[in-house]
Amino acid sequence: MAKTESTRVVARFHRACEVVVARLPFGLNTVVAPTLLGFAVINSGTFGIDLLLLTLLRSGLGWPVPIAVTVAYGCAFGVSYVLNRTLNFRSHSAVGPQLAVYIGAVILNYLAFILGVSAALSALGVEYHLARIASGACEAAFMYCAMRWVVFRRTG
Repeated sequence: MAKTESTRVVARFHRACEVVVARLPFGLNTVVAPTLLGFAVINSGTFGIDLLLLTLLRSGLGWPVPIAVTVAYGCAFGVSYVLNRTLNFRSHSAVGPQLAVYIGAVILNYLAFILGVSAALSALGVEYHLARIASGACEAAFMYCAMRWVVFRRTG
């Protein structure tokens, strides 16, 4: 994709998020940031990738839940980083330091929510898809905050 084409895609995505947020009822447009909507759209897609890979690895190949969750999540977080960096937060900061901070947030998120909550709920007898969806709710709140105010924070 040419530079101008990709610039237009990024601008259209962000503008679409702004338009939708501006039309939210009950004064929600004053508290919901366009980046929150963008995050929800992008991460809904990457969560779908995560669940698809989890299903293939666990049900298809019979991998243990912790390993299947780890591999599926690792793939999904890479896609999430690229799409959120370019489309949603429109970051132009150096990739290296930013990626290092993101990986730190992902590791913390993974240990606390993805692996911890998923494995704990599975051990309690919750079906692994439901356990992963519950951990996904915790993950979403943590990762949006980490991306907005730490990883992709605006400086200057």
